[in-house]
This record gives sequence, structure tokens and C-alpha cells, in this order.
Amino acid sequence: MKSHKDLDVWKLSMDLAVEIYGITTSFPAEERFGMTAQLRRAANAIPSNIAEGAARRGNKEFIQFLHIALGSASELDTQLELSGRVNLCSQKTLEGPMDRTARVNQMLRGLVRSLQTKASA
Repeated sequence: MKSHKDLDVWKLSMDLAVEIYGITTSFPAEERFGMTAQLRRAANAIPSNIAEGAARRGNKEFIQFLHIALGSASELDTQLELSGRVNLCSQKTLEGPMDRTARVNQMLRGLVRSLQTKASA
């Protein structure tokens, strides 16, 4: 791997973060420091932790940061679900980001498994 930018999961998580920023622009102003900030922070944390982990020495540290990214993906999924339940946006608007969040989660788990396999070989 040359860079974190070569990872498909990083690319998808960056696209997801951009999408979250777009969706949250339509949230009410009173949510600026609430749900808007939380969604953006969680979405931003996923590619950021992938990048930071990829820059570390060795797979063990990389895996640790991928687990942090997984936690942020789970947080993002929960916040998206809650945003729909409290009618901050429509369920239709949330379908794409929720699907992409699930895909990022799946890809992160696969990358962790792959790195663990390499480490034990």
C-alpha cells in the first residue's frame, strides 16, 4: 500500500463524510451544536482514523485505528437512525448514507481480518 488514499474504504468513507455534510446543511439551526455537529464529527472520524492508522508503523497499530473507525461508523449509523426518528430529515434521504455506512463497516471489518491474517502468517 502506498497511501491511505489507495484504500477503497478510505475513498468510500470520504464520500460518505461529504454526503453527511450535505445532508446536515438542511437540519434546523438549533441542531448546529447538537445532531449536526455529532453527525459531522462521526463521519469525519472514519476516514481520519483510517488515514492515521495507515501512517503508523505496523499492522497492530493500524488495526487499532481501524477499530476506532468502526466505532465511529457505528456511532454514525445510530445518529442517522435517530435523525430519521426525530424527523430531522426523511427516511428516503437517509437510505443512501445508511447503506454506505453499512458498506464502510463491512469493508473495515474485512480489512481488519486481512491484516490480522497477514500478522499471524
